[in-house]
Amino acid sequence: MKKAEVFIDGKKSVDLPILTDTMENQALDIRALRQQTGLITYDPGFGNTGSCQSQICYLDGEKGILRYRGYAIEDLVEHCDFIEVAYLLIHGYLPNKKERERYSQLLNRHSLLHADMQSFFRRYPENSHPMSILAAMVVSLSAFYQIDLEEDPELQIDLTVTRLMSKLRTIAAFSYRKMKGFDFVNPSHTYSYCANFLNMMFSSPVVPYEPNPIHVKAMNKLLILHADHEQNCSTTAVRLVGSSEANLYAAISAGICALWGPRHGGANQAVIDMLEQIHNSGENLSKVIERAKDKNDPFRLMGFGHRVYKTYDPRAMIAKKTCEEVLSAMGTSDPLLDIAEELEGVALEDDYFKEKNLYPNVDFYTGIIFRAMGIPTNMYTVMFALGRLPGWIAHWLEWHHDPFERIGRPRQLYMGPAVRVVPPINERE
Repeated sequence: MKKAEVFIDGKKSVDLPILTDTMENQALDIRALRQQTGLITYDPGFGNTGSCQSQICYLDGEKGILRYRGYAIEDLVEHCDFIEVAYLLIHGYLPNKKERERYSQLLNRHSLLHADMQSFFRRYPENSHPMSILAAMVVSLSAFYQIDLEEDPELQIDLTVTRLMSKLRTIAAFSYRKMKGFDFVNPSHTYSYCANFLNMMFSSPVVPYEPNPIHVKAMNKLLILHADHEQNCSTTAVRLVGSSEANLYAAISAGICALWGPRHGGANQAVIDMLEQIHNSGENLSKVIERAKDKNDPFRLMGFGHRVYKTYDPRAMIAKKTCEEVLSAMGTSDPLLDIAEELEGVALEDDYFKEKNLYPNVDFYTGIIFRAMGIPTNMYTVMFALGRLPGWIAHWLEWHHDPFERIGRPRQLYMGPAVRVVPPINERE
């Protein structure tokens, strides 16, 4: 095994093992660093820290590569539906026809919500954000569908995973219905996973509705694009909460809360808000680019750049193509897509964006697709969560079977006051 030598004040202190993953990437194993040297590492934002070993997702930000369990994202989007990809992430392999059919039936069987849970929805304020409802309802599932690990733990966990995969879709649709003031529509055995979701959202007793096959196909693609993305903020939250041996519902609820932030899952809503602002103002796009480069201007070009990708996000390429296909098949146009494509063209020719590796990310086009499907902007992050669920579950399961099973507990550099003495209260200023 390769090792790295660490010298402190010119003297050798420790040899650190160098680990190599299946893609030949290398990492320093610093687990013994503090014990042998008294030092810790300092890495704000954990941008250079590997927190675990994982078999779920691989991405190369420099080359624009994203794979789920070895399969390229482009290949999965082209040849699989969301249920197959969810099965892949959770079970570790793609299902055959019989397994896929059985899994689809299981998801339908467990898609109904407890009747008492429906009363919860009716008591949320009308202006509640759907993500607040989603997080609260998911953690509430643990009260209605308790996990008895003393009775065949693996079977109980598998049942819990299946319930969550199915019921989150129902919760998400109900949160939309609550927001609109409509009564709830229960899932139906006649529809596929994505078609069922759209039917629960948009079905009406007064207007005939049938899920549009174009929208169903697009939704499958969008959910696959969001299904996993290595150790991002929300996935790390799921693994961190899971490391305390909190149940799956609690860990997923934490992931939903982390995803809610505008710097993570909320970015696609921010992109639409920006494009609408540009459209309504009629501002020249060259001026928009110049404002984005001006450090003194608070305006930011949303949907460009990524913490990991230093080239074009492969998910953004697929989302852009899907967006064009959806609008073309519907025989409609959207001025926001025109603005987005023109912005992209201008930005990619600008030296500022080239030097800083600022390329479109997945959020840049997904919101336009949701918009074409009639999904309101405050539901965009809910859609992201629906797609990311199988990835979160896979990471929770992976930690559950991790031979290390160590609770997450980062260190810190304390920068506060040293030693202080408490003065009597009458002597304090």
